[in-house]
This record gives sequence, structure tokens and C-alpha cells, in this order.
Amino acid sequence: MDQEKLRYREISRRKALWRLASLELGSPEAVTLLAILDNLSIEERGDYEQATPLTLEEVRCRVPISHHSSGKEIVREYEIPEPWRERFIQASIGSTRFVEGFYAEDWNKFLNEWDTEMRLLNAHRTTS
Repeated sequence: MDQEKLRYREISRRKALWRLASLELGSPEAVTLLAILDNLSIEERGDYEQATPLTLEEVRCRVPISHHSSGKEIVREYEIPEPWRERFIQASIGSTRFVEGFYAEDWNKFLNEWDTEMRLLNAHRTTS
């Protein structure tokens, strides 16, 4: 998987999800955003024909949380599989982190927010 292509796709997905979150259900503007998100999903499926990306629950269970010497729990960047790593990076731009990894609380918040965003996405799909 081309890292630059993945980064661009996740930047586009993040922008569309954030914009969609600000719209009322049934908003005509949602149709364009849903089309963008659908196209990104189709593109992603083409990139992962051999092995499908982990689901939200699979990634939640498989990414280990480590104890950092500061007393905080962290998630090491290299232990987050793609495309989840890039999704998390794009959603957390500007967040504080350790050199060794991200704060585990930020990772867990991201996963919970992703679940909320996907439910909202589905709600927009059913009303558009």
C-alpha cells in the first residue's frame, strides 16, 4: 500500500466525516459527502483485496496498550495496523504524545469516536 495514497485518502475521509457531523440528518449537502466517503471505501477495498483491514472491534482487541515510564499507558505507533494507524494519526493531528507512542486514552477515545461517526454515517445514509 502506497503510504502517500493512504495518507491522502484518510485526510479526505477525516474532512468528510467532520463536515458530515455538522449537518442535520437529511441535509442535501450530505449526499455529496456520502458519495465521497463511498468512493473512498471502494478505493480502500481495492487496495486490500488480499487481506481485509481489521474491523473496529478487531483492532480494539489486537492493539496492545503498554505502560510508559511516566506512569501513563501508551499505544506504540508501529503496533497499530494500517489503515487504522493513518486514520488515528489524521484524527489526532496536534495531539501531544510520547516519542515511544500515543497516549492510550487518546487511542481509546478515537476508537469510540470512530464508532459514533460510523453510526452517524449510517443514519445519514438512511435519510438521504
